[in-house]
Amino acid sequence: MSYSWKIMKRVMNRPLLSHGFMILKENVYQERIIPRMAASSYCQIRNISTSWFMLTEQADKVPTKSPETPLLKQLQARIKFTGPLTVHEYMKEVLINPIAGYYSAGQDMFGTHGDYITSPEICQMFGELIGVWIFSEWYKLGSPKPLQLVEFGPGRGTLMHDVLRVLKQLGLSGDNLCVQFVELSDELSNKQEERLCGCIKSNNDACQDELFYKMSTTIDGSPVYWHRHLSTIPRSFSVYLAHEFFDVLPIHKFRRTEEGWREVLIDMDEEDGPHHLRYILSRAPTPATKIFIQPDETRSEVEVSPEAAVLCRELATRIEEDGGYALIMDYGHDSKVSNTFRGFKNHALHDPLSEPGTADLTADVDFVFLKENVQDKLVTYGPVTQSSFLTNMGIELRLANLLKHCKPEDRKSLISGFKMLTDPQQMGQRFKFLALFPGVVKDFLIKYPPGGFYRDTD
Repeated sequence: MSYSWKIMKRVMNRPLLSHGFMILKENVYQERIIPRMAASSYCQIRNISTSWFMLTEQADKVPTKSPETPLLKQLQARIKFTGPLTVHEYMKEVLINPIAGYYSAGQDMFGTHGDYITSPEICQMFGELIGVWIFSEWYKLGSPKPLQLVEFGPGRGTLMHDVLRVLKQLGLSGDNLCVQFVELSDELSNKQEERLCGCIKSNNDACQDELFYKMSTTIDGSPVYWHRHLSTIPRSFSVYLAHEFFDVLPIHKFRRTEEGWREVLIDMDEEDGPHHLRYILSRAPTPATKIFIQPDETRSEVEVSPEAAVLCRELATRIEEDGGYALIMDYGHDSKVSNTFRGFKNHALHDPLSEPGTADLTADVDFVFLKENVQDKLVTYGPVTQSSFLTNMGIELRLANLLKHCKPEDRKSLISGFKMLTDPQQMGQRFKFLALFPGVVKDFLIKYPPGGFYRDTD
């Protein structure tokens, strides 16, 4: 039995699983069956592996060019003026262009009527077990108050909503908590505020002289702030959450040729191609090629996100100096995969060059790359699969408890949600979890490893 759960049993007087993880009291949650997105087969997740070369080959069969978009015209003008774009530049414009970018358009990209579905939107059990994990590790590290929760790219706010609900039942709410969101989209920030605070009541004008651009109060009385960057968030003991955030950070793409490494660029296509844009290779090594390609690289193609490296190093500094820990949840690999750059629209693969600004662009996360950028300061656990993490946290018993008290019409949704989260053929194997802890607690964690990572269930 892990040390953290011995403490929680003594303090919270709640029954434990045989392998050390908590079953929440029935009177706490059993009447809180929260309707979520049905895990239907047509709601595909965004981690279908494919090559951009494959997408291009499929698109060659299209007789006419894809429709033009307002962002396409901006990109064409930029290419005419400065030359071909790197994939990094293109991805950044497509996703966060303030006028015509995907995350600036105001559409709801989640759920059945959106472009993809995420784990918190599928089933409440996901967020509940993340909340239990946060509380366990926070208690082990001395339970400093107030606890600052920082989430990158919080979507609709569903994950944080479920986490706060669990923490409240464990006695942590109100002024003992502070929520900090890193969110670029004003439209999504409104959805997050409505989910956590019950309504949109913030006054952005009142925040003009502050480091945050928006502030409000959750239904349970905890302050919540919105930031554009991690750098403006107060330095203190914090729990950092990143769920499907690193996958949308812009990447550089490189390809090995007979002449050496070349960077993949995006140029205009004024000929017979299926789109108004096309992929080309740089004529010579670019500065990014010289910086990011390692001498011992064996792959023929490589994708690298500079922003991911910078963010990880900043997290490492904050966790080392201020205390706290982080949980990164995303789909990815161990530096063995390439060609993962792709688009998603209406729950289906979408050529990244088609109709820029109307589809989500993603790339698999290189977890080895993330770990290399923090290994001098932090202790890392994982990556482990989502199935292994949730199983270690007791999702099977949580499901059993919910099924005992749910309405008949909720039963099918709970079971399908559980399968989608844990099935190896769905999200179970494809999504990975990586935890970051300060190096100073290394010996303590060897004796009392963090929940979710203490055994491999795959």
